[in-house]
Amino acid sequence: MRIATYNCNSIRARLDIVREWARAHKPDFLALQETKVVDDFFPVSAFEAIGYRSVFRGMKAYNGVALLARRAPDAVSFGFDDRGPADEPRLLYARAGRLHIVNTYVPQGRAIDHPMYAYKVRWFARLERWFARRFSPRDAVLWMGDLNVAAEPIDVHNPDQREDHVCFHIDARRAFQRCRAWGFEDVFRRFHPEPGHYTFFDYRKPFSCDRKQGWRLDYLLATRPLAERAADCWIDLAPRAAPRPSDHAIVAADMTG
Repeated sequence: MRIATYNCNSIRARLDIVREWARAHKPDFLALQETKVVDDFFPVSAFEAIGYRSVFRGMKAYNGVALLARRAPDAVSFGFDDRGPADEPRLLYARAGRLHIVNTYVPQGRAIDHPMYAYKVRWFARLERWFARRFSPRDAVLWMGDLNVAAEPIDVHNPDQREDHVCFHIDARRAFQRCRAWGFEDVFRRFHPEPGHYTFFDYRKPFSCDRKQGWRLDYLLATRPLAERAADCWIDLAPRAAPRPSDHAIVAADMTG
């Protein structure tokens, strides 16, 4: 089984990149974030033409999550089920047999003193409770997406200058760690414990990808029964170097069994 995640930063703008990558690499599941399109205009037929079913929830110009799958999932839902905002264009759940897939686009936070940053920290806490209500760490749960946090200093190229950034501030990192501690392992780090691997490169900094001036904000996280089946995990920078790219790269993994 091959799985992948990609913040496409507009599915209509990046449709050719996504289709070409899916054709070349044949993932069983490809999670997308920041699709930035209302549901009526999601390019369903374009993916059906290459053998993929699509499930999605989006909105105009912002947010949006989707999952491309070779076979239609057995169950799909969107958003939280607590008393807070449902936030459906940020959280997609799909079940495929015994595999539980969770695709999230975590709020970026804007600025430390902005209400959206406090919302981001609470969002991780809500997600942890959502996991606890629905699953056990013994289940095969895959959590992936753009989590908008560089978890460790090695996950950003200049950590000494980023302590007050919403994607590296200590409160956001702790909130992510608490959520991950529910029962998830960072699949990429099973294979690449060394620094220098990034998935996001700012448009405003020319050649940042070539210079390895980036952040690791995109993750494949798995419960132990699933993480132990991982055969490989990698960051594919080729889509970031394509014409009119997203500012994110693709993260992919192969699972055995």
